[in-house]
Amino acid sequence: MVEKTITIFGTAKAEPGDLAYMLAYKVGELLAQAGFTIANGGYGGTMLAAAKAASEAGGETIGVTCSAFKRSKANEYVSREIVTDSPDDRLDTLIKLGRAYVVLPGGTGTLLELAKVWELKNKGFPEADKPIILVGGFWKSLVDLIAADEPDSGRHIRIAGGPDEVRDILVGSF
Repeated sequence: MVEKTITIFGTAKAEPGDLAYMLAYKVGELLAQAGFTIANGGYGGTMLAAAKAASEAGGETIGVTCSAFKRSKANEYVSREIVTDSPDDRLDTLIKLGRAYVVLPGGTGTLLELAKVWELKNKGFPEADKPIILVGGFWKSLVDLIAADEPDSGRHIRIAGGPDEVRDILVGSF
């Protein structure tokens, strides 16, 4: 594991100009400038945006891809590709690589990623000491819904107002 690696989860569907894409770009840029390595799924959308920004800022990027997917090649901004055999192996690798998790707006894939790291944290597994930071208000109603049933679970999530706050939280954590 690279000591200062931050795993970023987000949608593959974001296009340049979309809010999620712009958030991912700025997060990737600021984290690279702060000396963090970025790990993500290595494909398009927010993965491409964060990797592009980190690369342009002189940072290192790790793309964790999956040979079971049709598009198993990482985007051009990934400096190191790790190829896994299954979606489960891919997510497990991203979780192991990250010292913290930044969750951007996304769909069911991003929800799965958030749910797994959140559940590991709730159950106190080794990943429990790793921060989970949600960017913006996209996931807030979900967090509130879960916290209504499991009040203690909400304490494991930090909601950052934007990329600057994400950077500040992580710089203060490591």
